[in-house]
Amino acid sequence: MHARKNVKSTKIPLLTDAIKTAVGQHFREKGHSIQNFTMVPIEKIRSNDPFRDADEKEKQLKEHLNKVDLVFEVRDARIPLATSHPYLQKWLKGKRQILVLNRKDMINVEAYQAWDKKLRSEGKVPWWCDAKAGTGILQIKQAAIRAGQELNQRRLDRGMKNRAIRVLTLGFPNVGKSALINRLVKKKVVSSSRKPGVTRSLRWVRLGQDLDLLDAPGVLPPRFEDQNAALKLAICDDIGQAAYDTEQVAISLMKLLERLENIQEAGIKSMCLQNRYGILVKENIKDKHSWLLSAAERHTSGDTRRMSQRLLDDFRKNLLGNISLELP
Repeated sequence: MHARKNVKSTKIPLLTDAIKTAVGQHFREKGHSIQNFTMVPIEKIRSNDPFRDADEKEKQLKEHLNKVDLVFEVRDARIPLATSHPYLQKWLKGKRQILVLNRKDMINVEAYQAWDKKLRSEGKVPWWCDAKAGTGILQIKQAAIRAGQELNQRRLDRGMKNRAIRVLTLGFPNVGKSALINRLVKKKVVSSSRKPGVTRSLRWVRLGQDLDLLDAPGVLPPRFEDQNAALKLAICDDIGQAAYDTEQVAISLMKLLERLENIQEAGIKSMCLQNRYGILVKENIKDKHSWLLSAAERHTSGDTRRMSQRLLDDFRKNLLGNISLELP
């Protein structure tokens, strides 16, 4: 029999305080006896998670920003605000920018139209695409070439020679930066996956004679001031799973769907969870946890963590419908 380990103080990174019981249970299952532990909010996470290398990645990014002429800012169309990097404008320092909203296919027409109108009213020109299927890619390429022609004209006016325009793709992890580059180049030249953190180093890719593209790893801020944004990033799988508790994020998704259900642009079908899983969702948080338990009994042999992961995966695969978690 193995001796039980005694852990006197453990810091555990979490999105909320609500899972203290679950954490205690997890440690007991691992054979630990916890006397006390400290809850650490997500904005303070600095190690053992996707935030670990944030400072190093930011340093590399700043070095390469000095070499580029144009920036593709890539956001997730389901959460355009949460995937707008808080440090972006400070990094760009006036560089030409093209705003790309990927995963247009994952939201409904009403949400697309509302966001397009809102962004244009703010003086931004959004370029919408589905990098996985390739829709909207040609228009983005043409916009980049036009911007490059304007930049090269300025070079000629200053007595400099034309050259390929250097473009940096920038955004949070897993918003589709590498998939966008592969579509622009029309072949797989960089690794692409629906999991965050696949791109780990910066790489230049030539696109014809006009553009040089730099695929950069997704850069997370060292800390999150906005917990709602952090939750949405977790729900959409735009930060690594090590940074959050799966069950709490699944419950947060249920609460968010409930709040948005009566807003047409959100695209949430009435009783979408009940229709898919066969269990009615009630209003308060306690009942949502009860729903998770009931759904786990029916679908995952009583394993609430697996059921939580299934719920999140179903949302991420659009099996619950074309849903927008943010609206203008």
